[in-house]
Amino acid sequence: MPSLRLRDVSVEFPIYSGSSRSLKKLLFNTTTQGNLARDARDRITVQALTGVNLDIEHGDRLAIIGANGAGKSTLLKVLAGIYAPTHGQVHANGRISALLTASVGFNPDATGRENIINRGMYMDVRPRDMRARIDEIAEFTELGYYIDMPVRTYSSGMMIRLCFAVATSMQPEILLMDEWLAAGDAGFLSKARRRMEEFVSVSSILVLASHSLPLLAEWCNRAILLEHGRIVGAGDIAEVAACYEARQG
Repeated sequence: MPSLRLRDVSVEFPIYSGSSRSLKKLLFNTTTQGNLARDARDRITVQALTGVNLDIEHGDRLAIIGANGAGKSTLLKVLAGIYAPTHGQVHANGRISALLTASVGFNPDATGRENIINRGMYMDVRPRDMRARIDEIAEFTELGYYIDMPVRTYSSGMMIRLCFAVATSMQPEILLMDEWLAAGDAGFLSKARRRMEEFVSVSSILVLASHSLPLLAEWCNRAILLEHGRIVGAGDIAEVAACYEARQG
């Protein structure tokens, strides 16, 4: 059965820019937030995740709840294999499709059609398998002649259309999704939502991060609450959402 398991996972990002004095001042002023620390080399680091333990099993629809900077996107990228943990281990079993960052796996100078192959390779799908899906993907995007133009000429909404169409061209066992899809236009969002509903209904695992508690309550059956990269709550979606709102108040 598909599953995702994290054991004592931490992610740190060292800060290389800025003057020593300003970084020390920043560290002094923000230590109560728990995001900044010093490593063994006396470098200032952003502690994006700390000691995360998580089991996601077949049938789980997991919501990731938290304020901006809580670590939601970082956790999704660790689950997707985009970020390797600084400490700890990640065990993934199952085919993963991640709708996280629209630009990942795309060459800005390549055409939309060429980038369908590029993105497929990023998803570990063989080029010949993606070529068989190009026409369906192009039709779903409704990009018209833009599908044969470099993606650097695309608007953010057009990039989202292409990324979404490619990511959902094959049924995943594990679907990871951030809320960036909300940046798409209303007409496409309605179309994308119908496809998402189909995917969620047959996917083994869904992990969704969003600030929209009604959306999370609609699609998820359990949740975790992140604060400063740590899980501070887990359980039923309604209980965790209520805890989040209480802590925000």
